[in-house]
Amino acid sequence: MAGNTSGPRRSDRSPWNWLLILPVVVPLLTFVFNRSTPRLAGFPFFYWAQFAFIILGVGCTTIVYLATRDPRTGSHAAPKED
Repeated sequence: MAGNTSGPRRSDRSPWNWLLILPVVVPLLTFVFNRSTPRLAGFPFFYWAQFAFIILGVGCTTIVYLATRDPRTGSHAAPKED
């Protein structure tokens, strides 16, 4: 078995991570988008709302990534060890 490489442990305990639940929960709320109006370019609301959910997911993921990375190294911040 390979040896355990010990390095700085990454912390995933940022409050920004809660934003990632939004693109998971919103598409599950079908009563919000289960209708045909308004139409966009002839497509019913139900269909183009699905594309909007993709944009929502990409936006939330980008915000969380940028908010939780370490600006000095460009990677995720590791907890400080004294």
